[in-house]
Amino acid sequence: MMYPFLTLADNTEIVHSEMKEDGKVLVHIETPDENVCFKHADCWLPEYKWEDVSDYSEDEIKTLEEILRSTAHLIMEFSLEGGFDSAADF
Repeated sequence: MMYPFLTLADNTEIVHSEMKEDGKVLVHIETPDENVCFKHADCWLPEYKWEDVSDYSEDEIKTLEEILRSTAHLIMEFSLEGGFDSAADF
């Protein structure tokens, strides 16, 4: 199951999985694009291991990683609670 987390001003959607048994959380990011339909990438937390990166530039990935690094503590917490909507304190 993937849970919505954040929509950026350029309509980039960031969603995340529940926490896996090994303590990892998959973050999926996609951005609408006129040329390729959607750019997309996956990042595993807490390692920040990127995979399946399609059509994002290195600079865009750096920016996305900065966003993830500043919000990873929330994503990790929400992954245990059933997403943002189910988090008790929000």
